[in-house]
Amino acid sequence: MSTAPSAAATMSPTLRFFALSPIWLIAIPYGLALAGFAVPSSLILFCLLIALMLSGTPISIALGLTVLTFVFTMTHVPIESVALKLFTGIERFEIMAVPFFILAGNFLTYGGVARKMINFAMTMVGHWHGGLALAGIVACAMFALVCGSSVATVVAIGSIVLPEMVERGYPMRFGAGVITVAGSLGILMLPSIPKVIYAIATNTSIGALFVAGLLPGILITVMLCTVTWYIARKRDYPRLPKASWGERWRAFRESVWGLMLVVIIIGGIYSGIFTATEAAAVSAVYAFIVSVFVYKAMPFRDLPKVLLQSANMSAMLLYIITNAALFSFILTNENIPHALADWILGKDLGVVGFLLLANVLLLIAGNFMEPSSIILIMAPILYPAAVALGVNPVHLGILIDVNMEVGLCHPPVGLNLYVASGISRLGITELTKAVLPWLITMLVFLVIVTYWPWLTLVVPRALGML
Repeated sequence: MSTAPSAAATMSPTLRFFALSPIWLIAIPYGLALAGFAVPSSLILFCLLIALMLSGTPISIALGLTVLTFVFTMTHVPIESVALKLFTGIERFEIMAVPFFILAGNFLTYGGVARKMINFAMTMVGHWHGGLALAGIVACAMFALVCGSSVATVVAIGSIVLPEMVERGYPMRFGAGVITVAGSLGILMLPSIPKVIYAIATNTSIGALFVAGLLPGILITVMLCTVTWYIARKRDYPRLPKASWGERWRAFRESVWGLMLVVIIIGGIYSGIFTATEAAAVSAVYAFIVSVFVYKAMPFRDLPKVLLQSANMSAMLLYIITNAALFSFILTNENIPHALADWILGKDLGVVGFLLLANVLLLIAGNFMEPSSIILIMAPILYPAAVALGVNPVHLGILIDVNMEVGLCHPPVGLNLYVASGISRLGITELTKAVLPWLITMLVFLVIVTYWPWLTLVVPRALGML
């Protein structure tokens, strides 16, 4: 009796090799090390991490397993040190900003703030070509000023704007492409969870990082609006009736409660009333008051749901941060960041070459990992070389932030792409094609931010934060 051949038996040798690549990545460097060859510890460490990621292991668990495997087989670090680092890695006061900003973002999302901002943006730019799409970009920028999360920005703005765009005759592909990329502004403007994580990893001022994103955020908003206006004008997409100044004033007055959070954050940090971490707690309380008592868009019965969602997301991020801190501990113990910094400096790349290399590494990493993991792994590696070359840490932080924005908008792990796909009901392949004009714009913007540090540093210097 004949039996059907198994999938492994019918697999070509090339496919079989790639299917077994996680095993090769672990076996080859370990085999060479055991055979007495001088294999760099950094190579073994990163081969372990990549192999686990290729096998489909979640990034947080992959980081932890990499550290434990490396510690047990390649070092003499006491296991007690690893256990201690798991706790001390998240003991820093600045980490408290992460759950508070997540909570504030969820309050703003459910509290009607996004709707008010969209209405104000529509009165200002709705009469231009592609007015509703332009209003979506401007609303994303305003929401990003007070939110700190790109996913929350896509959900809050996209769930309102996209159905309305389709109803008014815009193709869903066009609207979804705009909002997917514009939503990434959520991690560039004032508060931002990736900025907090970068500040923790490099001991950089959180307040300086917050305000450093203002001018770059305005510039990319203008660039995205220009591309959108050109496409809409070329394809003759609908325009809204021009609003009167009275309508604009009324819309602004309704949205000012949400926008006041910008004044509270900048004013509080600049005046010294509270730190950037305390600003996160103030933001959460203020967002709760505005959502429940001012706009009255979030009833008390929804409060447990919002708190539970915030707790789930905070726990997920803190678990990643804990394991990434453990990974950073091993990197530092093996002196890998300084060794790589010396190698980069030895290649005599100069500032231009180093920044180009940093962008390439970050863009590649964006294909495999989410922003928090990339920052916690790459920032300690890039930071020493950047400081040695005279690159300002705040400039490096915003450069990393923009790279994370690009990574959020393309597969295979672009979170904005998957969120927008869920809202628009478009497939990932179709949506990937739809975002291309704005993704290319984002890459041009990355080059500008990389080689024009004044854009990033002028505001924190003016406020005396540098």
